[in-house]
Amino acid sequence: MEPSRIKKLLEGVKENRISIDQAMGQLETLPYQDMGFVKIDNHRALRTGVPEVIFCQGKTPAQVQIIAGKLAEKNFNILATRATPETYEKVKQIDFKCIYDEVARIIIINPRPVERVGWVNILCAGTADIPVAEEAALTAETLGSHVNRIYDVGVAGIHRLLDHAEDLAKARVNVVVAGMEGALASVVGGLVSSPVIAVPTSIGYGASFAGLSALLCMLNSCAPGVSVVNIDNGFGAGYQSSLINRLHSQPLREQGITGPQK
Repeated sequence: MEPSRIKKLLEGVKENRISIDQAMGQLETLPYQDMGFVKIDNHRALRTGVPEVIFCQGKTPAQVQIIAGKLAEKNFNILATRATPETYEKVKQIDFKCIYDEVARIIIINPRPVERVGWVNILCAGTADIPVAEEAALTAETLGSHVNRIYDVGVAGIHRLLDHAEDLAKARVNVVVAGMEGALASVVGGLVSSPVIAVPTSIGYGASFAGLSALLCMLNSCAPGVSVVNIDNGFGAGYQSSLINRLHSQPLREQGITGPQK
């Protein structure tokens, strides 16, 4: 239950519009609701400003549907990541609107507009990296960040990147998505004064070891200010970039990312 709902509930008790028993009925599922196969974290939005994110991989479409429906009763802009079209077909049967982005493999459940602030660049080295880049971009946008996409600017044609030098300098955070040898993160790190979040992808020929080569190269970057998330973890990079970006404004929970519109 997000802070605004708790405050409204307490005000209702104070003004005798809601009985103590009714209030207890709403509070009894805090901090989580045990449904056997899953424990719904009802306090996630209260603690972090963002409702629990559903990681769909490894879950059945029916399980994701149940989790999504329960979360949507008290939250909006719920992200379900690594979702297949089959999972979306099941989830969209709930009583809340759902949007699916097949490239990013993300479902947004109970979507609502939010005020977007700041500037986050999402860069990717090649077209094959776009699905991971889009996962990062859509996550950051849903959490309230302005996102600028700069795609296919790998170091094999570095002039393509340098054409965006002004955009790189303006962003509060630069998320760099790259496979192969992952060199793009170091190059960007040497050009900007803002944090760089590097995302290694599993794209590459045999010796890239499904992204391990890019991961190790990014971890060993000589450019200061470069941090690294796990292989193909666009969601983690998008989430982290939005946290950094919004620190220039105010915390997520104060921005009403999860609270109902007034």
